[in-house]
Amino acid sequence: MTQYTTQMDAARKGIVTPQIKTVAEKEHMPVEKMMQLVAEGKVAICANKHHICLNPEGVGSMLRTKINVNLGVSRDCKDYDIEMQKVMKAVDLGAEAIMDLSSHGNTQPFRQKLTHECPAMIGTVPVYDSVIHYQRDLSELTAHDFIDVIRLHAEDGVDFVTLHCGITRKTIEQIKKHKRKMNIVSRGGSLVFAWMSMTGEENPFYEYFDEILDICEEHDVTISLGDACRPGCLADATDVCQIEELVRLGELTKRAWEHNVQVMVEGPGHVPLDQVAANMKVQQTICMGAPFYVLGPLVTDIAPGYDHITAAIGGAVAAMNGAAFLCYVTPAEHLALPNVDDVKQGIIASKIAAHAADIAKGIPHARDIDDKMADARRVLDWDAQFACALDPETAKAIRDDRLPEDDHSDTCSMCGKFCAVRSMNKALAGEHIDIL
Repeated sequence: MTQYTTQMDAARKGIVTPQIKTVAEKEHMPVEKMMQLVAEGKVAICANKHHICLNPEGVGSMLRTKINVNLGVSRDCKDYDIEMQKVMKAVDLGAEAIMDLSSHGNTQPFRQKLTHECPAMIGTVPVYDSVIHYQRDLSELTAHDFIDVIRLHAEDGVDFVTLHCGITRKTIEQIKKHKRKMNIVSRGGSLVFAWMSMTGEENPFYEYFDEILDICEEHDVTISLGDACRPGCLADATDVCQIEELVRLGELTKRAWEHNVQVMVEGPGHVPLDQVAANMKVQQTICMGAPFYVLGPLVTDIAPGYDHITAAIGGAVAAMNGAAFLCYVTPAEHLALPNVDDVKQGIIASKIAAHAADIAKGIPHARDIDDKMADARRVLDWDAQFACALDPETAKAIRDDRLPEDDHSDTCSMCGKFCAVRSMNKALAGEHIDIL
């Protein structure tokens, strides 16, 4: 008989699970310290009991910043094989989590394929799948239909579920009264809002939260408390709707922890750069240190086609100030479903942001690879430089495409023999420095 229900329950009972042990080793942290953080809810180890092939990771502000990749089929792009290619590419590039946001077709086989084959954490948004699963329109679904889909996802092995629990009947009046520029831009949030508007009922994810907690405790599913009222433009950032929902998410975090259910809290989308740090601090206070999972944040609204860069700027500042989990953003954000190359661009941008933040936070050994890169550059060892690169393939391809005409072993085509590193190495070795 199992001695614990969830990773949090185990940590509170002083039981060292294989997952806690693995994460402690990865993070260069004593197991006792890791257990304390998991017990307090400051680290979430999203590890469904049925996801046997999982390579566990911890999510928390004092650990390495983790990356999530959103994928999934839609009506216009419904090839599961292409999505699986993206999944494997994402894992190869170092993504710690995959969120299946499929909104078309028979979603269960793809979801089960992920939890049977993919070593990364798997997340879903059950409210999307409810319409697809029942093949009934939104207004025809009952509160318990939504709850049953959460149960189905838990049984399928999903490690975390995004649930928009913090939007209530009161929010409907607020949205109408406060006249946001962009209203609700969260897809799941808008569906819950629409369902409440059409049925006149309370948000089922809020009303039946205790029942949801029972499901999540049984299977060890982490709840990612969705931010239905996240700002969709700079003008709506840090407004009444966003902050009041955050307060409610703080209350729900406490209730989940009382059930030994792990929680992450989802955070803002579009936020001016000067408000990013403040948003992180407010969340940490209101949600008592629960891991913060942010989309970007995007620090300007005018960069379609380049929103992976917009998000990396915001993500670096967010993670440096306490965000634990960055949801990647691709160049296709606001425009289309990302293709394989968009996925790669989004992941690399997010990894740069996460890594930069980890160095700034002083995460143990975060800078080791940068120091190795500096050593490789000093001696102009190109293969060692590629080995240190976040994306060796691209770095090598650029160099190979534009090699200098002669003596390319120790220069690049930008400086040639004017190379500062080459000149210094020769000068310090007492050698003649030939330029012409």
